Amino acid sequence: MSNHRLVVLGSINADHVVYTKRFPQAGETIFGTKYQIAYGGKGANQAVAAARLGAKVDFIGCIGDDSIGQEMKTAFEKDNINTQHIFKISQEMTGIAMIQVTEQAENSIVICAGANAHLLPERLTECQSTIQNADALLMQLETPLETIIQATNIAFESGVKVILNPAPARTLPDELLEKLYMITPNETEAELLTGIKVTDEQSAQQAAQVFHQKGIEYVLITLGSKGVYCSHQNQGEIIKGFKVNAIDTTAAGDTFNGALLTALLEQKPMPEAITFAHAAAALSVTKKGAQSSIPSREDVMNFLQSQ
Repeated sequence: MSNHRLVVLGSINADHVVYTKRFPQAGETIFGTKYQIAYGGKGANQAVAAARLGAKVDFIGCIGDDSIGQEMKTAFEKDNINTQHIFKISQEMTGIAMIQVTEQAENSIVICAGANAHLLPERLTECQSTIQNADALLMQLETPLETIIQATNIAFESGVKVILNPAPARTLPDELLEKLYMITPNETEAELLTGIKVTDEQSAQQAAQVFHQKGIEYVLITLGSKGVYCSHQNQGEIIKGFKVNAIDTTAAGDTFNGALLTALLEQKPMPEAITFAHAAAALSVTKKGAQSSIPSREDVMNFLQSQ
């Protein structure tokens, strides 16, 4: 187990998931095959993944004044996440995501921020020492950008490594990017942030160089089934993932990020940490739902031994 502290700042959503043969066209009504409510939100998924895989996690986020928010907070506590900085916002609902999953395991998602929009910079006064005493701060982009910038500044000034998973895709200011230790975009997010269309190892290398020029030490571009392009000081390589039968890819990227940080905080070398994260993400796509699909450490170790 790791004694190193990971702070995750991010979103908490209740995922309303409908399974369907295909996506409907505009104006079309189709029948779903199954419906479920699952616990999600990129921040929450990454916090749960890291905690289940053995990291000590403090989570900064907001829930609404509703029963599902309270249920999710209780679930985080069962996963040994410190929920001291999960703020309950009165007269607001917990964030929601409406997710359609097809038989091909593709998903389309609409998010309504709800309480997540209230994770504003002034909330960080209460969490400042938690961030300053962390070993790493992991964030995504489902909460207000000004808070992400402020948290980055607090961490950076205290020598805490800041890792950003820049999802969902949006443009970001250089004042944020230059303070990051690591960025973990997918191809779409990398293209939006660098202007380079990422299709193969060569274009991934070019995109990574743009990030390095902005001051980011480690760049990990996830390339779907091809694996992850990992670049450090302009030296890069693709680290391949595992082939599994995907049922639902929701939270696979979040599981990857949470697992990666867990392994790095245990001082594992980067290629080994990425392989550990690949294994966790591979296991997550073999089950339905977001947090419900995130594996335990034992599951991941067993999977790695079987490969």
